[in-house]
Amino acid sequence: MGCGGSREKAKDTPQIWSNHLDRSSQSKYNFKIVFLGKSGVGKTSITIRFCRDTFFDGTEATIGASFLTKTMNIDNRTIKFELWDTAGQERYRALAPMYYRNADAAVLVFDYTDPDSFQSLQSWLYEIQKNVPDCVIILCGNKIDLESSRKVQHEAAEDYAKENDCLLIEVSSKTGQNIQELFTKLGELLSYKHYKT
Repeated sequence: MGCGGSREKAKDTPQIWSNHLDRSSQSKYNFKIVFLGKSGVGKTSITIRFCRDTFFDGTEATIGASFLTKTMNIDNRTIKFELWDTAGQERYRALAPMYYRNADAAVLVFDYTDPDSFQSLQSWLYEIQKNVPDCVIILCGNKIDLESSRKVQHEAAEDYAKENDCLLIEVSSKTGQNIQELFTKLGELLSYKHYKT
């Protein structure tokens, strides 16, 4: 499995995936996935764990966005994930549309130890549903390894996901728990959607 990455500065990204139709017509399944959520919830750690099977304590906050790719085989299909890890700080919020434009899926990440990160999902969900209405959305609760520090109950997250017709997947970027399952589910949902169209 290949995995490549590069840092992307916000000012250098005015034409991200402007040729979306060309990507979707390729024989290989290429899907653009955007990670959104409050700063510190673990968006970067999730993408790095998936691509490099590595975890770094104290990962620096993303500036603008970072970009990683990884290819998987799911149900006899070759799927290339193009992962956009966006900055969670409020001062970068206005840049988010440049990154989620033409996204095939959005992973809205929250931290089970941070209730504010869970509350902030509503604004991200509304924004994605309004601006990318055909986008697959998954809610991702991170840091399930910190059970003793949990502030958001599983039942509350599950109810919120059901109310908004989204799938909830709980992960730990630190231990790697359910990271592969997250991306396998993304690949299944997206390839099924692609096949139907």
